[in-house]
Order: sequence, then C-alpha cells, then structure tokens
Amino acid sequence: MGWMAKRRLRTGPTAALPAKPDLDELLRVVRLADPAARRDGDDIVATDVRVCAPVEAEGELTGGELEKVWAVRVAAEGPLPLDFFDRFLAEGLAFRLGGLAVCRGEVSDPADDEESGPAVILPVRPTPEELAPLLEQEEEGIAFTAGDIRAVVVPQKGRPPAVQELLPFATELTAIELRGGEPVKLGALALELSEALNGIAVDRWRFRIDTAEDLLSPASAEEAEEAEESKGPEESKGAEEAEEVVPPAEPASE
Repeated sequence: MGWMAKRRLRTGPTAALPAKPDLDELLRVVRLADPAARRDGDDIVATDVRVCAPVEAEGELTGGELEKVWAVRVAAEGPLPLDFFDRFLAEGLAFRLGGLAVCRGEVSDPADDEESGPAVILPVRPTPEELAPLLEQEEEGIAFTAGDIRAVVVPQKGRPPAVQELLPFATELTAIELRGGEPVKLGALALELSEALNGIAVDRWRFRIDTAEDLLSPASAEEAEEAEESKGPEESKGAEEAEEVVPPAEPASE
C-alpha cells in the first residue's frame, strides 16, 4: 500500500481489524448502531457517515499492535456527524470485531475500557415507582442500585440512530446508565430493564444489544467459553443445581 493510501486512512475514525470482515457481517454490525444503514457497493451508508469497504493496511496504522490490518474507515457524509457518531461507530465496530480503534492518529483498544457500561434508552423519564421492582433508589434521587451495579437516570444527549423507533413516542429521551459489576451481569440487567420499561438496551457506543454476552469482546467471549468447556460434568451439574435452588438476591441497600 502506498504512502498516500495510508495517509488517507488517517483522515477519519478507523476500525483496524485483524482479519477482513465479511461485508454482510459488517452490515449486520453497523445496523446495530443504525438500523437504517444500507449497502452502497462495497461501502455502507449510515446516518451522516459512510463506512468504507475494508482495505488492507500496514501494521504501522496501529503502531505495530496488529501484524495484519484491515482498515474500515468511517467518513463523514456532508457536515460533521452529530454527537461523535463517526467515532463511536468506529470504536463499536472495533470492539465487536476484535480490533483496535484509530482516531486522530491515536490507537486504542475499546475492550480495555472497564469504566463505562451499557445503558437503557427510554422515550420518557421513568418514575421511581416504575424502577422499584428492579432498582433501589438512593437518597439523591437520580441514582439507584441493584446489588453491586449502580444505575443513574439522566437525559439522553442527542438522538442515537439505534433508538430511532422510540422517537415518535419520546417526550423526554432518557438514559439509565449502568456501571459496576461484570459485563454479563450489566447486560442482563439492561435487557431486563428494557423489557420492563419498553426501552432499548445499548452498549456504551450506542449499539443495540440482544444478549448479555454482547458486552463481551470476542476475546473475552472465547475465554468464557473455554472456561465453561473446561468444567467437569459434576462441576457443571452442581452449578446448574445451585442456580435452581438459590433464590434471586434482593438489591443491596447503601
């Protein structure tokens, strides 16, 4: 790849992937962030952005972090995308496809961020009474807990494309931001809240999640699967019996 091609890759947020993604799979993942995304040749057009077809790049793009690199650049279509949608899209793609994100020349691994968490986007602000079956309210009013998970109810900044279907009913687009706990536990609570409150569960990059395991990076999901397979039959049976016998824990109070 020539110098000009490498320079062009640096002009927009980029998902640097260790293998060339299948275009249908790439479209599927992009549609988690924008259900209206569509193919345009080998590119994908989403809200205010164009996800360029994967191109092979040199390891220099990631500072040598990846030996082989397939670059998926997210370019603005017209004015700059609102609410950093281009950057979030590149980072979310990198996370779900096991790669790195390159933005303004800086390389980051989205899987390393343990401070952020998923959210549940709602068309209206829920009342404490509506949240009471799943969350325990703290004194300050906007903060809630569920075991070791902390939830904060705040106005949703902007209008993520992933939740467009809520907009016709939205009077005050609201986010329940979840933090703490293991990713799968966070995901399970997010999905439970979305089901109970008619909302949409999303990850930190505002990609929709369908299962709690969607919050695991491919590497973490593989490790969890290997750990499960390494369990002996008796150990697995004992864990299943424990799950059946032990009742759900009550939310912890502060």
